[in-house]
Amino acid sequence: MKKKLLSLLLATAMIMGLAACGTAGNTDNSVSGNAEAAQTEWNTDNTIVYGSNDYVRINPAMDEHGEINALIFDGLTDHDGNNQVIPRLAKSWDCDEETYTYTFHLEENVKWHDGEPFTAEDVKFTIEAIMDPENESENAPDYEDVEEITVIDDYTIAFRLKAPNVAFLDYMTMPILPKHLLKGEDMQESDFFRAPVGTGPYKLDHWDDGQAIVLTRNDDYFAGPAKIENIVFKIVSDDNAKALQLQSGELNLSQVTPKDAQNFANSDTYTVYDMKTSDYRGILYNFANEYWQKNVDLIPGINYAIDRQAIVDAVLLGHGEVAYGPLQRNIYNYEDVEDYEYDPEKAARVFEAAGCTKDADGYWCRDGERIGFTINASSTDQVRIDMAQIAAQQLQAVGLDVKANVPAEGIDWGGQECCIIGWGSPFDADDHTYKVFGTDKGANYSSYSNELVDQYLTEARQSDDPEVRKEAYAKFQEALAETPAYTFFCYIDALYAAENTIQGIDEDTVLGHHGVGIFWNICDWTIENQ
Repeated sequence: MKKKLLSLLLATAMIMGLAACGTAGNTDNSVSGNAEAAQTEWNTDNTIVYGSNDYVRINPAMDEHGEINALIFDGLTDHDGNNQVIPRLAKSWDCDEETYTYTFHLEENVKWHDGEPFTAEDVKFTIEAIMDPENESENAPDYEDVEEITVIDDYTIAFRLKAPNVAFLDYMTMPILPKHLLKGEDMQESDFFRAPVGTGPYKLDHWDDGQAIVLTRNDDYFAGPAKIENIVFKIVSDDNAKALQLQSGELNLSQVTPKDAQNFANSDTYTVYDMKTSDYRGILYNFANEYWQKNVDLIPGINYAIDRQAIVDAVLLGHGEVAYGPLQRNIYNYEDVEDYEYDPEKAARVFEAAGCTKDADGYWCRDGERIGFTINASSTDQVRIDMAQIAAQQLQAVGLDVKANVPAEGIDWGGQECCIIGWGSPFDADDHTYKVFGTDKGANYSSYSNELVDQYLTEARQSDDPEVRKEAYAKFQEALAETPAYTFFCYIDALYAAENTIQGIDEDTVLGHHGVGIFWNICDWTIENQ
C-alpha cells in the first residue's frame, strides 16, 4: 500500500506539471537563468522550450500520463490523430479469436538510445513488470487478462488472454522499457527512471533538478528523425509563471489557464490552440474515510447542489462543457442517465430523506453534527483550486459546512475526505473506467466498490460486439449514477499558447487526461524562423 500511495503521488506530481516548452524561434526574446544556458547550449533556431511541472521520475510502466513519455519511449502500437490504433514498434499483428491470442510482429531495425537492439524480450519484460503485484503499478488492471506471454523469436511475441479484452491493442501503446538496463532493478526505485533510455524520437541529454529536462533528437530513430532538434522541458510549476514566461520569451509553448489564454488570443506572436479533451473534473470522495462510510447516502444531494454551468463559465470561461459521467466524450456515452442537474430543492429532499435537519444557522445536521467536509485541491493547479472554492461556496449556499483547502505539503490521499480529481481518456471506453471504478483496481483511489459496476465493466471489456458493449456501458453509467463515486463538474478544454514559429500542432485530435497527447505528431513539427 505504501508503494501504491507513493506511485500515486509521483504520478500526480508529473501530471500536474505538464506544460511549457519553448522554441527559440523568436530570437529577439530575452531568456534568463537556466533557460538562457539551455538556449546558448542548443541550436536556438531549432529548439522548443516547453513549460512543464516538475518530474520526480520518468517511469511510464508504473505511472500514467507523463507527457515526456511519448518523446523518449515507444509502444508496440500508437494512436493517430483520430485516436485510432496504428503500428509503432509492432509493424503488424494477428489475433486468434478462439484462443484470445494476439501475435505481434516487431520492427527489426530498432535500437535503444544506448545502441543495443530492441527485441521481443524487452516487451515481455515490460508487461510482466507491470503485471507483477509486487511492483504495484497503477497500469496493472490493463493487463490482468494476460494469461501467457510467449517470445517466439527476437521479433515475434504472442499474448494469450484468459478472456477477451477488446481494448488490448489500445493498451499496447504502453511504452516499452529496456530489459538489459532494468533486469533485477526495483521498478519503483531504480535510478534508471532518472536517466531513462528508450527507443523514441528523442533521447535524454541531461536533467537539471528543478530546472529543466533536456531532450535531443534521436537521429537513428527507426521511423525517421524528427525535424526539431531539441525539446527542453523547462520546470515551471506555477500556472501564472508559465504565462509570464511565455510573454517574456523564456517559453515557446505551454498549456495555460483559460484566464491566461485571453492574453494571448489576439497576439501577433502567439497562437492559442483550444483542444478538446476527454478530461473531466469533479470531487473524488475517499470511501475509506469513516466520514463517507456514514454519509455516503448524502452524495446524490451534493450532486444536485452543484451548479456545473456556473463552474464552466467562471473557471473555464466557457472552454469546456458540463459533465454528468465519465464517458461523455466517448461513443458509448448514455445520455438518458441521471445527470444531477442543478436543483437545490432536490438536494434538500435528499438531505431530509436521510434524516437531516437544519440548525439555527441554516446548516444541515445529522445526529447532532453539521454536515460538512473539506475539498482539497493541488497547489500546482489553479483551475482545480478555483473549482474547489466555487464548489465550496455553492454547497455552503445550500446549508453544508464545506471548505476548500490547498495543502501546502501536498494532498494526504489516504487521510483526506475528498479532493478535486481529474480523469479521462480519448481511447477505448475501457480505459479509465475499468481501473478507476472497478473494485480494488489500480487507479481506484476513492476505494469505490459497486458489484453492478464491476459486472457491467467486465461485460463491456470482454465483448467486441458494439451493441453488447453499448448496452453494458449504458448499464454501467446508470449504476454509477445511482450510487455515485464522484461528483462530476465538467469536461475541460486544453488550451495551449505557442509561438507562431511552431508549425504542425494539430488541434483537431481529442487529447487525454491533463491535455496529454499534444506531442502525438512531434516528428512532423517544424520551427519556421521569422
